[in-house]
Amino acid sequence: MSVRYPRPLRPGDRIGVTSPSSGVPKDLRARLDVAIRHVEARGYEVVVGACMDGAGHVSAPAAQRAGELTEMLTDPGIRAVVPPWGGETAIDLLPLLDWRRLRDAEPTWLVGYSDMSTLMTPLTLLTGVATLHGNNLMDTPYRAPEGLLSWLDIVAAPQGRPFTQTPPGRHRSSGWDDWQLHPETSEFALDTPGRWTRLDGTGEVDVEGRLIGGCIETVCNAAGTPYLDVSAFAREHAPEGLIVYVEACGDEALSICRYLHGMRLAGFFDRANAVLVGRTSAPDAPSLTQHEAVMDALGSLGVPIIADVECGHIAPYLPLVNGARARVVHTSTRSEVIQTLD
Repeated sequence: MSVRYPRPLRPGDRIGVTSPSSGVPKDLRARLDVAIRHVEARGYEVVVGACMDGAGHVSAPAAQRAGELTEMLTDPGIRAVVPPWGGETAIDLLPLLDWRRLRDAEPTWLVGYSDMSTLMTPLTLLTGVATLHGNNLMDTPYRAPEGLLSWLDIVAAPQGRPFTQTPPGRHRSSGWDDWQLHPETSEFALDTPGRWTRLDGTGEVDVEGRLIGGCIETVCNAAGTPYLDVSAFAREHAPEGLIVYVEACGDEALSICRYLHGMRLAGFFDRANAVLVGRTSAPDAPSLTQHEAVMDALGSLGVPIIADVECGHIAPYLPLVNGARARVVHTSTRSEVIQTLD
């Protein structure tokens, strides 16, 4: 069965904003307004939901968040849904979402990263609908550096036409901009050189497969449950195999190592033709680096493992479409991801 893609967005389409995990505190509402205006400047109408409160670790009770997300994703008048950012406990929505309605509805783009992986990856696995692991709404005003795309570019891209992204060769060293003092910030401070790193050996990589993945610290908690059956998805939608991507937000290397071992035991990497690992500022352990943690858990897979890819919490961001057919090339002179929505 083919992966289903939402139709490309057109000017005048509506984009829903809701917080399935953490909401926006009052002192960052100015940044939210800037981000909404940025989306509107692209010709879209923005609809802001009720689940936006940033006073606690979640924006609203779980049933309310699940209901609002379901309504937006099944509303034929809303063509994409994007959160302000991730959070911590979106996992409490998984048993509350109306999966039958989501499966039967016309596909709508769900965009985000971090804790949004907890929802987007299961949505693709259980419904066969593509989701977009990329910038969140609060990141949207940043200009994508040369070689990369914004999520707004991808949701408007024609189906069946390949698009290529290449790493810019520089990234932000660490930290976040102060959106409270500078809500209009739109330029990344890419102050550190860096390129992709092959962890499993040397030699050129040229591999294809369908993309699936997400944030290690959040996705790992659903491993082994019906919500994260990657092997079943591969059998139905990706007989050619998968390109699995993972990224660490902030947990130290020993924890990441354990999480990846657990995900592997649950079959998350069984059909991988290659593994992409996002660049991270998460700490090493005294006896184990983040790269070594990945190799400890995944090195014996016997597939290319490429680290320091721009698909994590370190800016800039290389959006990846869960379910898309992809080709990954990495040589001494060339690194790129080519995605096709077919």
